[in-house]
Amino acid sequence: MNDLMSGGMHRCWKEHGSSGATSTPQSADSSHHQQHKHQHQHQPHAHDTPLPGPGPGSLRGSVTVCDINQDMLAEGKKKAAAAADLAVDEGLHFEVGNAEALEQFRDAQFDAYTIAFGIRNVTDRGAALAEAYRVLKPGGRFLCLEFSQVSQPLLRQMYDAYSFAVIPRIGGLVAGDADSYQYLVESIRQFPDQETFAGMIEDAGFQGVSYENVLGGVVAMHSGYKLEQTCDRWTTF
Repeated sequence: MNDLMSGGMHRCWKEHGSSGATSTPQSADSSHHQQHKHQHQHQPHAHDTPLPGPGPGSLRGSVTVCDINQDMLAEGKKKAAAAADLAVDEGLHFEVGNAEALEQFRDAQFDAYTIAFGIRNVTDRGAALAEAYRVLKPGGRFLCLEFSQVSQPLLRQMYDAYSFAVIPRIGGLVAGDADSYQYLVESIRQFPDQETFAGMIEDAGFQGVSYENVLGGVVAMHSGYKLEQTCDRWTTF
C-alpha cells in the first residue's frame, strides 16, 4: 500500500532520513563520533525503514527497533531475516515499547533516535519527545520523518484532491479498508505544521532544531540535537 500511495517515494524518504542519523553540527559533543554506535528506531512501520547494515568501512554498532505493536515487530523480524546483511547482524534488536514511556531504556543510552511516519499517531507527542531526549546521549541526534503541511496553494489543492479522492479508494480496493485510509488522510491534516512541530521539539530540550521540506511540504524531516551548548535553528526548503 505504501508503494501504491506514494509511487514508491516513501522508500527514498526513509533512506534519506536514515542517512542523516550519524551527522552532527560542529558544536555536538565529540562522544557522538565514537566507533561503537547505538541507534534507537521507533516507528509503527519499522519493518519498512532501511536499517544500516555492514559494509566496507562501516562502523560497528547496534540498532534497536521499538514498536508498541507486536505484530509489526514480527513483520520487521521477517524482513530482517530475509535480508542477507541483516540476518546475521548481532547488533539488530527488536523491542516492544511505548514511545511515551520507554521504561526499558536507560538515560543517555543511544547516539541517535529516528521515528518515521509514527509520531503523528502518538497520543502525547510531548511525552514521546521528552523520552527521545532522555534516552539520547549528549551530542545525540533526533530525526523525525512525517507527513506535513503543503504551503504552496496550487500544490496543496492538487495534494488534497489526490489525498481525499484517491487514497481511500486505493485502500478500499487493495486492502479492503477504505475507512483506515480516510483516517490517514484526516490525521495528516490535523498534524502540526512544520514551525509548530519544530517548536515542540525545542520545548523538549533539543537544540539546533531544523526541518527540511520534501515535495513542497508533503513530507518534512525534522532534526534536533541533545547539546550542552546553545545552537540556533535553521530551515531547509
